[in-house]
Amino acid sequence: MTPNEIDQYLASDFDGFKVELHTDQERGDIILGRPPYNVIAMSQREDLRQVFEALDAHPDVRVIVLRAEGQHFSSGGDIRGFLEASPEHVSKLAWNVAAAERCSKPVIVANRGYTFGVGFELSLACDFRIASETARYALPEQNLGQIPGSGGSARLQKMIGITRTKHMVMRAKRVSGAQALDWGFVTECVPDTELESATDALVEELRRFSPLAQRTAKKLINDNEDSPLKVAIEMEGHCYSRLRSSADFKEGVEAFHAKRPAVFRGE
Repeated sequence: MTPNEIDQYLASDFDGFKVELHTDQERGDIILGRPPYNVIAMSQREDLRQVFEALDAHPDVRVIVLRAEGQHFSSGGDIRGFLEASPEHVSKLAWNVAAAERCSKPVIVANRGYTFGVGFELSLACDFRIASETARYALPEQNLGQIPGSGGSARLQKMIGITRTKHMVMRAKRVSGAQALDWGFVTECVPDTELESATDALVEELRRFSPLAQRTAKKLINDNEDSPLKVAIEMEGHCYSRLRSSADFKEGVEAFHAKRPAVFRGE
């Protein structure tokens, strides 16, 4: 799509969420908008994937933010939708939820209140999770005779290990924002009144860096998740070598020596 077509698409009426573009801040926000619990419908997952991809392609967006209206991020998916969905549709759920992870740009999610089921899985696919002290994380599928189906247990185990993942998945236990920070699966935990300001601050922090270096770092870290150490170090070296010839690296070095802020252009 052209930039104009992307803008027109993002201005569409979406079921269960909306998109706000703040190009003066180089950010695009996806806002879950079905309060109080922001239940995520089956069809909504495909729409969310497409919106993440459109924001990733938007030339004036540097950082993507996923947040929600009201006191809860999301209580999870529409339970009845699972029974009505075709096997083909269900087979795509994990791919749609992983859209934030596939974005080349950094993705921040702001969680408050219930962050359950697919709401939690969407959050785990983001790069940075900022939790309010009111946040409660859970994968409650055992209560339905099911397991997480969109990467929840798999991503969580990579982050917090097998014992704590079994605690959350097999016992459907809730974990507070403070505990999530202690366990290492959120980036920050802040008072509820500071969730928006903490998110804004992280957006501004990420905007200071080279877009090219940010994209490279995200892809490298994601690709190295399952790599042996020697392979990961080799990949890191290749990426480092390529960035040395970039205009952003030249600008960064010159700005450092001139003791001035760098102006990165992603080139």
